Amino acid sequence: WLMKAEPDSRIQKGKDVKFSVDDFESVKTTPWEGVRNFEARNIMKQMVVGDKVLFYHSNCKVPGMTYCIFTLFESSYPDYTAWDSSHPYFDPKTKQDDPKWFMVEVTFVARAKHLVPLALLKHIAALASGEAPSEVDYIGADGVKAVKNMALVNRGRLSVQSVDEKTFEVVQTLAEKGGWD
Repeated sequence: WLMKAEPDSRIQKGKDVKFSVDDFESVKTTPWEGVRNFEARNIMKQMVVGDKVLFYHSNCKVPGMTYCIFTLFESSYPDYTAWDSSHPYFDPKTKQDDPKWFMVEVTFVARAKHLVPLALLKHIAALASGEAPSEVDYIGADGVKAVKNMALVNRGRLSVQSVDEKTFEVVQTLAEKGGWD
């Protein structure tokens, strides 16, 4: 899985809704609240305890993936922030007895050695040859193919996305080995 958060301050309803890897590392375990997209919500409802998740910083100077890896601590349950009128993610159309929105609880595991920038993933995905660039030749042609199939480079905007096992491994390898400017 991949989940996006914004690391830079953004005020919504008078509250800062930023959530960076530093914030995550500090709190260790937290509810992943505020998902207000039906497709992303449905994906989150498929997650099970122990699933691994890539953390992605979006809407920032250098968007990228695997600032850290985390795991699912608790499967989906109703997102109570939707019922709190003072909360930035309040939704007056959802009811406690018929919740529309859900959240999961996640636990920080580790920071990646290297940020895997979105620009690098898009560059790899755009390669016509299907061969890995020399800087990251360690991912091989299978790694290039895995990156090409990522929802992040094909769709983009969804805040919760599935990531197949091969792609997850490729991104973890990129985060571990680095080797690009």
